Amino acid sequence: MKIIQHILFLLAFNMLWSQDLPVDSQTVLRFDEYMGYVKKHHPLVSQAELKLNEGEATLLRARGGFDPKIEADLDRKKFEETEYYNELNATFKIPTWYGVEFKANFEENSGDFLNPDMSLPEGGLYSAGVSFSLAQGFWINERMAMLRKARFFREQSKADRDLMVNVVLTNASKAYFTWLEATNERSIYARFKENAEIRFEGVKQGVEAGEQAAIDSVEAKIAVQNRMLSLEAAILKQRKATLALSNYLWLNGIPMELQENVVPEVPGEDTIRTSLLLAEALNENWLDAHPKLRSQDYQIKGMQVERSLKRNMLLPRLDVQYNFLSTEATPLNSFDTANYKAFVNFSLPLFLRKERGELKLANIKLQDANLDMMSSALAIQNKVEAVNAEISSLERQNILIGSVVGDYERLVAAEERKFFLGESSLFLINSRESALINAQLKANKLVIDKYNALVNLFEALGRAPEAEVN
Repeated sequence: MKIIQHILFLLAFNMLWSQDLPVDSQTVLRFDEYMGYVKKHHPLVSQAELKLNEGEATLLRARGGFDPKIEADLDRKKFEETEYYNELNATFKIPTWYGVEFKANFEENSGDFLNPDMSLPEGGLYSAGVSFSLAQGFWINERMAMLRKARFFREQSKADRDLMVNVVLTNASKAYFTWLEATNERSIYARFKENAEIRFEGVKQGVEAGEQAAIDSVEAKIAVQNRMLSLEAAILKQRKATLALSNYLWLNGIPMELQENVVPEVPGEDTIRTSLLLAEALNENWLDAHPKLRSQDYQIKGMQVERSLKRNMLLPRLDVQYNFLSTEATPLNSFDTANYKAFVNFSLPLFLRKERGELKLANIKLQDANLDMMSSALAIQNKVEAVNAEISSLERQNILIGSVVGDYERLVAAEERKFFLGESSLFLINSRESALINAQLKANKLVIDKYNALVNLFEALGRAPEAEVN
């Protein structure tokens, strides 16, 4: 009986204090600390910033359509000492928003075989004027449409960047919680393996002292081997989870690998909500602020600009140019209005089939995009409601499983007391303990399920504010 009492004492002590690694040798990686590394150093987060740079570059390219321009043409022909013609044309153009273009020009032509309409006064001819479209291209043209769409694309790229960062942080968070679940599972199996080993040693001593049957040692040994198998599987699972987590740990462009002594911390719910930016997430405008809907909205606005351009193409084309002429470079208000050069061009397709077809296609694409955005908004709203319902359910499940684990612990303790009094058997103790192991594993899984549900809420809300991205 003294041997049995010694076994039960060691078993109770081991249930409270046994760990897989010595506490002094462990280094804790907190969830908020880990997420800080991911946000600051992960290359995919930096890659997401390239979407914003792409939007800025597209806008810069579109603004280039309104840059002032200098042009110079020199056309000369000389053969056997004869100068056929020498034509110089230099122009300075300033485009403006509504398709109006201001132009200053200098022409100087000479030669023995110069076309009569190219003849100019000696010393050249100066001109200053304006060109514009009165119908098609006045309110909107390709250059104006490109700039407007580029502005919307820049805002769309910000929303797309947020979506990319959200995906990275979601996957990184789930990797941490998978690692935490595997670590807890390994600790559970390690603790019960040690319990089985202590029980086995005690049973061996009891058999040697003649207090127990020899077959009890076989049963105790089988229990140890089963616990060892489960622990080995848990160690492998933890190793895989550790390697998966290492994919998200970078420092200054160098990938990091976790050491064996690094363990996760069980985070509080407030820590998770703060790290995942959920504290003020569900305000009254949360749906409008969703990056996916913002991206689709800016895409639709760009398509509306394209539709306006296609609609403008139904108008006739009427281009007008008017230039004042002078033999001297004088201020614009001193030009003689009697000297001028004008140009008018008018064109209109008779059936407008191409233009009407392109407008119809633009309307169809715009309608499709609007329907897609409505569908996305409903799907996002339903997903958020479903995740919130899941979180509430998991909170209740965690309370229940905690009670179940406590009841199983009392059953195991009672069975050990009965075994001490000779009213039970090793088989019953092992059965009770197996049920307790399953309950603790389920409790571990339900805790991780709740953490993952918070991550799913983070993903559904599309959280990744610009202020949080370094």
